Amino acid sequence: MTESDAPTQTIRPTGTVSSGGSAAVASSRLGHLQYSPRRRWFALLALALGGFGIGVTEFVSMGLLPNIAQDLLPTLYASNSADANATAGHLISAYALGVVVGAPTIAAAAARWPRKRLLTVLVACFVIGNLATAVLPSFGWVLAARFVSGLPHGAYFGIASLVAATLMGPGKRARGVAFVLSGLTIANVIGVPIGTYLGQNFGWRSAFWLVTVIFAATLVAILATVPFQAGNPESTIRNELRAFSRPQIWLTLAMASIGFGGMFAVYSYIAPVVTDVTGLGAGVVPLVLVTFGVGMTIGNFIGGWAADKSVARALLIFMPGIGLACLAFGLTAASAPGLFISIFFIGAFVSAASPTIQARLMDVAHDSQSIAAALNHSALNLGNSLGAFLGGVVIAAGFGYIAPAWVGIGLSIAGVSILLVSLGLDRRRVRSAH
Repeated sequence: MTESDAPTQTIRPTGTVSSGGSAAVASSRLGHLQYSPRRRWFALLALALGGFGIGVTEFVSMGLLPNIAQDLLPTLYASNSADANATAGHLISAYALGVVVGAPTIAAAAARWPRKRLLTVLVACFVIGNLATAVLPSFGWVLAARFVSGLPHGAYFGIASLVAATLMGPGKRARGVAFVLSGLTIANVIGVPIGTYLGQNFGWRSAFWLVTVIFAATLVAILATVPFQAGNPESTIRNELRAFSRPQIWLTLAMASIGFGGMFAVYSYIAPVVTDVTGLGAGVVPLVLVTFGVGMTIGNFIGGWAADKSVARALLIFMPGIGLACLAFGLTAASAPGLFISIFFIGAFVSAASPTIQARLMDVAHDSQSIAAALNHSALNLGNSLGAFLGGVVIAAGFGYIAPAWVGIGLSIAGVSILLVSLGLDRRRVRSAH
């Protein structure tokens, strides 16, 4: 260890610090670690790089759906391009379902693993899954590769969020989560537009070759910078799965998956909206994705700051905001200014809600912190799958590419209703305690 890496600050390696005290259990078990500011920030950047890779692999296919459909479903595309695009949207759903399955399974089974080791294994899986996506020849095989690529997604963000919360220290839990998620949001500003440009000009597979390189670099960065953190030696699969016995966990997951489904219903089919509804060229799609990514980046840091102030108040602002942004999209996307402004606010509200939901899950999970951190991404990707599927249904039914916006509004209203029920139960519990 060099002089600049010498220990200078004491930080609890719990993975969470809850304002309500619900995450304090692991702290007493694992003691204290000391990290220098330089090592702490290099480690956070390595974790964010992984988030960057995940953002590219998750969202780049949305801007390349017509290209993928034309290559993997040529007969269907020639006869009915809308049906082909809707079928290609199943690749988005397959990735999302991989996240839903993998996040709780991996997080519960590997909660006792040292966190750095688990992160490296997860990133190696990303390398393999995206390499397979880039080389496999048929739609069925690529569909399977996208499912496999999604398996480590939620567990990576969950464990990386716990590590980041430890590195940031007490009182900055949501900001640590937001820093890891910043990689995902910045991916929508830089990585996804670059991947979309490559895919449009050099074949859609080139985008996934780019993703494979990003994850290979992430693997090296994590090995070089992330300090050792023990897992929870007392954790068992049974203890972690105990989180599912808590109604507030289910309510939070339902709120997130249904509420976020509105965004994915719209964003999954953004490429044909740009070309067929707004009447702009395919070359404008990367600019729309940049706009969405800028909104996500700004919203992410606002959400982290707001959640550290009040999780409930932040959710009451950001979750209805998703529906309002979908409404604006449905009413104005036929014009270029309306398209860019509304897609910016969809990205901003969704991204602001994400670290807030993460904090909410940590608060209601008590000592099942590993699985709670990962379940956030299961919920969001269940929303991804639900939104992409329902958006494809209304498009295939002939209602047009704007119709997913109305689906998004309905899903957002349902998500806000669940949020109100969850917060009402909190208030009732507090009154009963008094």
